[in-house]
Amino acid sequence: MTELVFCLEEESAKAMLEGLLPRLLREGEFVFKYIVFQGKQDLEKQLLRKLRGYCNTDARFVVLRDQDSNPNCVAVMRELVDLCVQAGKPEALVCIACRELESFYLADLLAVELGLGISGLAKLQLGKKFRSPDYLGSPSKELAMLTKGKYQKVGGSRSIGKHIQLDNERSDSFRNLISGICRLAA
Repeated sequence: MTELVFCLEEESAKAMLEGLLPRLLREGEFVFKYIVFQGKQDLEKQLLRKLRGYCNTDARFVVLRDQDSNPNCVAVMRELVDLCVQAGKPEALVCIACRELESFYLADLLAVELGLGISGLAKLQLGKKFRSPDYLGSPSKELAMLTKGKYQKVGGSRSIGKHIQLDNERSDSFRNLISGICRLAA
């Protein structure tokens, strides 16, 4: 079985992936491992060491980090790619969630509605704000307001991840993550 190792900025990304990955990849062909860091600084500080020290030389790696307020997404990605190359893992997939992981959820309000049990959210998807949520300044605040505080990072990510549409194209960064994982798994 192929081992896919996800190096993640935070626990909420793991919670989302646990609901998403079994629907994306064929069951029984992959083993999913998660290395969860304590934020982006911790990820950047320890990534090189974690990748170098990983025992399974056939494992495939995905690094997922939020862009947050950094204006230069390309520079963030380049730094992480450089760390992967230095660690001897140049084939690692590096994905940046444009602004935040919550952009993925705002791109699929039906998944938010189903995951959190809040009716009426899906109809808001056609509004300008939610057609391209990667460009919102603070998706986590937007999601908290939209759900009237019902969304909590880890629990909400776990609930929404089970419902998020794999073919959703409203978030470029989500689409890049999905297509990248599929390429890596092929």
